[in-house]
Amino acid sequence: MTQRTLVMYSRTFGCPFISVAKRVLADHAVAYREIMIDKNPEAKQRVLDWTGFLSVPTLIVAAEGEDLPVEPPLPLARGTSPQGIDRGVMITEPSFDQLERWLAKHGFITGDGEADNSA
Repeated sequence: MTQRTLVMYSRTFGCPFISVAKRVLADHAVAYREIMIDKNPEAKQRVLDWTGFLSVPTLIVAAEGEDLPVEPPLPLARGTSPQGIDRGVMITEPSFDQLERWLAKHGFITGDGEADNSA
């Protein structure tokens, strides 16, 4: 099985959703790579294509060293807000609880809330 990693598409100036995501990831000691869409036009276009908006944070499950999801995210109806919707290997603008459930589902944290660094 391919080694999986967490990638967070973000931006250099914060917002409440970015603060929530960083807090959850820090609380659970989850390693992740951050890509700033306001400094990377290709990443900005990806987020726009995936979400229909410039919605950050958009977190994905990627193969180690990659910037794309390991599989296509579940579809999102055009014009629908991606906020908090679990799209399989992608979640955008999640709440604390939504992000913890998503991280656990993908094995980044265990049921006891600790980081699973073997993922």
